[in-house]
Amino acid sequence: MKILVINSGSSSIKLQLLSMVDEQVFASCLIERIGEEDSLCRCVLGKGGAAEQIVERRQAIAGHQEGMRLALSLLTDPDQAVLNDHNELLAVGHRVVHGGEDFHTPCQIDGELLKTIEANAPLAPLHNPANLDGIRVAMELLPGVPQVAVFDTAFHQTMPPRAFHYALPQRFYRENRLRRYGFHGTSHQYVAGECARLMGRPLGELNLITIHLGNGSSMTAIEGGKSIDTSLGLTPLEGLIMGTRCGDIDPSIPAFLARNRGMDIEEIDAVLNKESGLKGICGLGDMRDIHQAIERGDTAAALALDMLTYRNRRYIGALMAVLGRVDAIVFTAGIGENDAIVREKSLAGLENFGIVLDPEKNRRRQTVAREIGGADSRTRLWVIPTNEELAIARQTLALVQALTTRNEERS
Repeated sequence: MKILVINSGSSSIKLQLLSMVDEQVFASCLIERIGEEDSLCRCVLGKGGAAEQIVERRQAIAGHQEGMRLALSLLTDPDQAVLNDHNELLAVGHRVVHGGEDFHTPCQIDGELLKTIEANAPLAPLHNPANLDGIRVAMELLPGVPQVAVFDTAFHQTMPPRAFHYALPQRFYRENRLRRYGFHGTSHQYVAGECARLMGRPLGELNLITIHLGNGSSMTAIEGGKSIDTSLGLTPLEGLIMGTRCGDIDPSIPAFLARNRGMDIEEIDAVLNKESGLKGICGLGDMRDIHQAIERGDTAAALALDMLTYRNRRYIGALMAVLGRVDAIVFTAGIGENDAIVREKSLAGLENFGIVLDPEKNRRRQTVAREIGGADSRTRLWVIPTNEELAIARQTLALVQALTTRNEERS
């Protein structure tokens, strides 16, 4: 039972081939700089095994179809034996960023579903069109293989109205579907399930705060396995301070910039999404570079770290108030999994709330799930690596199996 997971971006495609018997990764591919002369396709074939091989192709890749054809040709290379042909695939799982209010669960892709994803494109104009490109190419190149869409926003569709509405005229919600949707849902759902497994408790009994910290970041309150609030909103701009995104700001700032700096809406949008956050504060968008700058005495870099971790603490406190009882806090994603300083500063001063970090455990560099809380911490503290590809594959498998069972019962 092999499932191919595809994450199609505007200028890149990520693919991962998994066996769902043992959840082993057979291969992963990354196609970058699509549409440029120096495009790169890099595949790790036989990943995790003794026969692992890295294959790279540098050539002009005009579009998603050409990139996908190249990746599939490497996956089906007879010398690699990771995929004999596409008939070995049980299904293809696609990451789709925005499902709006239309999708609460994974769905098998057909013509009508494609139209609905396209209708939600105004909510994610940089992401949904690229996701659609990947889906259409996969449907063409892999005929007869079930295609499944897994939505970043679906997990957060359990938020109650008091959490997802904005205090704006309701006509904007009715006519334009303007509300808070949340993102990184696949990651939050995955690490919540892993946390419950590691704690040996049913997910339905737990209250969790999951903290996805990367170039894009978000925090979610999970009650009994369901998202009840999250930091990201209509777009991936709200909430925490991120690499180049500002997070929460005074809503009147765009109007101020338009009136006082003569900036138009496109310029303002670009500044808020691409020139703000850590980069806006100190000129650096990567936490690794910021730590090095702090060691050199860079005060702007130190301010960026303080601002980011202060915002994290504010949101932890807010979501604790939403949940009432917090059984565990989970850090995940690139910064969350690897940056002990960010974790420490994000939790500093929360001891009165029963949150006590073990500094030694926190500083240990490991790539596996581990606890970092002190013995006297009432709230358990975890670092759990996320695995969105595996989460998408699991959800794809579950849907295909459910559809197969349903069809057998009908026949």
